[in-house]
Amino acid sequence: MADHSSIYDFTATDIEGREVPLSQYQGRALLIVNTASACGFTPQYAGLQALHAQYADQGLTVLGFPCNQFGAQEKGSADEIARFCERNFGVQFPLMDKIEVNGAGAHPLYRWLTAQAPGLLGSKAIKWNFTKFLVGRDGQVIRRYAPQDAPAKLAKDIEAALT
Repeated sequence: MADHSSIYDFTATDIEGREVPLSQYQGRALLIVNTASACGFTPQYAGLQALHAQYADQGLTVLGFPCNQFGAQEKGSADEIARFCERNFGVQFPLMDKIEVNGAGAHPLYRWLTAQAPGLLGSKAIKWNFTKFLVGRDGQVIRRYAPQDAPAKLAKDIEAALT
């Protein structure tokens, strides 16, 4: 992990199976969220889309990372997830391929994020779907938010990150 000094050192696979170097978002603030389609927090997709729509032109990109590690709440295929998000919540922000965020199979990006911004009592583990990480234009983690933190409550921090 020592060779990763910013978020831009990582690559992810998008929901259509294409490799995406996160360096393509250099100079933008990022809101990274592990998502699920069958979770009590799933309606947050609408709030995340609202943030994306409101702040994209100012330099924010929301990135959704579907994950099936919490209560098996993301069982669908990539195509099913994409259709569900678009149809039910009008999601237009980038969705990535389904990943693991905890354990031996955790995506390297999530290992880095949790090391940069541990949770309550220093825990690195992601506790549930819709944990959010705000990353500044410099590629560094600004803050970690709990699943129950509604997207709209992040607006002030996002605005500060965009200035």
